[in-house]
Amino acid sequence: MDARAEIRDFLTSRRARITPQQAGLPEYGGHRRVPGLRRSELATLAGISVEYLTQLERGNLAGASETVLDALARALQLDEAERIHLFDLARAASTPRRGAGRGRATHVRPSIQRILDTLNTPAYARTGRGDIVAVNTLCTALYGDILRPESLPMNVARFVFLDPRSQEFFLDWDTVADDTAAALRIQAGQTPTDRQLSDLIGELATRSDAFATRWAKHNVRLHRTATKRLHNPTVGDLELTGDALQLPGEDLTLIIYTATANSPAQEKLDFLTRWTGQQAPPSTTAETPTSRTTDT
Repeated sequence: MDARAEIRDFLTSRRARITPQQAGLPEYGGHRRVPGLRRSELATLAGISVEYLTQLERGNLAGASETVLDALARALQLDEAERIHLFDLARAASTPRRGAGRGRATHVRPSIQRILDTLNTPAYARTGRGDIVAVNTLCTALYGDILRPESLPMNVARFVFLDPRSQEFFLDWDTVADDTAAALRIQAGQTPTDRQLSDLIGELATRSDAFATRWAKHNVRLHRTATKRLHNPTVGDLELTGDALQLPGEDLTLIIYTATANSPAQEKLDFLTRWTGQQAPPSTTAETPTSRTTDT
């Protein structure tokens, strides 16, 4: 990835989305030649010269002080994820590139697998690139044929954008796709020398128009918690909360799905829990929660 182009496109896309009204500036009549704020308006809001802002928007963040970055973030009304991304881009611009980054993790420590196995709810461990490297039994039951221990590592982004089954599994596929691309974007800012991540992004951009369109928007997102509506072939539709728990010092995050107590989704998880103790899937005549019903 071209670091200067990343900086340029991120800054200009953030400036283009803010109207003078949103920035608290008077808007005079007549046709505006640019969407959003003019460069001179942003420079005034950030307290820097137009010349310096031009330099920054050309991709030269090297040497930019924290004070300047803070002022720019406030003027652009960046949210937490966007502010982190801006500082990541500036840090990468000021740090010499060394090597090709970290290799792909294909397994986890036994103690991490034990943590997953003791959870009475679906859970998996993934890397920053979105490679699922460990799952528990209930997560396998939730994902059905999509996610099997023998198929690991499985990349979440590849599944979302390149596997047609994802659009049936994720009932709100567009939202999941938006979040997946935005999570990869912020990861790219944090690990710009990760060759495998760059290769993944290049593969997705060339093979998926849906990904390429989202990637061009330069949106970023911190994955902490989200409501997911999923379809399981055995129990039907479930509305679950997915929480991300990072493991300090490791390139691993635990994704843990839970349901509201006494909800239809929890009843379905309870059924899947009982199912995982069986030798084979229940027959079509078994008593299961109603399929293809959406929890609200």
